[in-house]
Amino acid sequence: MIILFSILLLSCTHAPNQGDAPREMITNPFRTPVAKDLIDTSGKTLQTRFLLPEGYERTETASGSFGEYLRNLPLKPHGSKVKYYDGDIKNSGGVYEAVVDMDIDPRDLQQCADAVIRLRAEYLYGQEKYDEISFEFTNGFEADFKTWRSGNRIGVDGNNVYWRASSSANSSYKSFRKYLIMVFAYAGTYSVERETEKVSIEDIQVGDIFIKGGSPGHAVIVVDVAKNLETGEKIFMLAQSYMPAQEIQILQNPKNGQGNPWYDTDFERLRTPEWTFAKEALRRFE
Repeated sequence: MIILFSILLLSCTHAPNQGDAPREMITNPFRTPVAKDLIDTSGKTLQTRFLLPEGYERTETASGSFGEYLRNLPLKPHGSKVKYYDGDIKNSGGVYEAVVDMDIDPRDLQQCADAVIRLRAEYLYGQEKYDEISFEFTNGFEADFKTWRSGNRIGVDGNNVYWRASSSANSSYKSFRKYLIMVFAYAGTYSVERETEKVSIEDIQVGDIFIKGGSPGHAVIVVDVAKNLETGEKIFMLAQSYMPAQEIQILQNPKNGQGNPWYDTDFERLRTPEWTFAKEALRRFE
């Protein structure tokens, strides 16, 4: 049996040999010059802030889809700094290009896998697809919003998790956010990895995730994909949260340095500013 509590707070810790830099001392030794700045500082959403390299076009996403939602994520003004849950500042230091304009609860809960959960859940809630909002806890308990909004709440007694009757039916956004807090507390990279299926890098889509379940573990989400008009080669953009809990951020590409956050698919190990993933780590919600 997986012990529920022993791994919850370790799901987004650093990978071995990556070290643990103080908040204000994060640096990027892999930065290289870029040929062209692909940032429109006046852009207020992801797809208006970040331009395409010459010869590329964004892949198609259906109207009302998760991919369209991610491409239109609102961004804070150019140059904004990521805030931790307690209000402290995470200096960019080669880690991020932009900050998603989305609030964060003042508790150390919205970490890496939680950011993936948050974005997926916010999209489904906005589409009123309430019955599709469901996430597993690390111990396998299915926490679905359908049961929550019908008036039940989740009880935890050691490794025993159960539904209990509580308040009346409530589908409000306030109730939804309380539900997410419970999910953040008891889900993690283990459970999100278990809920998703492997996909090949050639089939990468907006909304896919790179994830390493474990302790340590980490997850980042693909928030944009583009394709070369001549060769068909795909490039993609990533977003993450991290430890301690912090605002969702659009990642830099360490190979490109500041100004070009696009990653290409020609890699064996995907090096992001704070984690390295295997190519086989790409997964998708079923």
